[in-house]
Amino acid sequence: MPRELQFHNPPALMKAVGYTHGVEARGGRLLFFAGQVAKDRDGRVVGKGDLVAQFGQVCENLRTVVTAAGGQLTDVVKLTIYVLDADEYKRQGKAIGGVYREYFGRHFPAMTLVGARDLYDAADGCLIEIDGFACLA
Repeated sequence: MPRELQFHNPPALMKAVGYTHGVEARGGRLLFFAGQVAKDRDGRVVGKGDLVAQFGQVCENLRTVVTAAGGQLTDVVKLTIYVLDADEYKRQGKAIGGVYREYFGRHFPAMTLVGARDLYDAADGCLIEIDGFACLA
């Protein structure tokens, strides 16, 4: 059975903007990826103190994981975004959205934003971490 994704935004729920309420995946293989932070391949934090720059590095890391498994970012069906400052994330929403579209285009998986008290790599300067999963063909 080939992979098929169906996006569900029921009219009984508020309009989904920048995400999808539910994604149904049929067929394919599931790839679960660990929380990715704004570290490059050498373990250096990219964009210290800059949430938008860190978001870009995290997206690059997500693309690397998904493509290594033979997929692409449009195969992602769920993302959970953890940030140290949810208000700052919202303030930077337009810039973050621009970076998001550079990587994902108009593909909007199910997403959750979580304001976190701490992140494992926060002491290194990481402001954001994203995990999730993809359904690969």
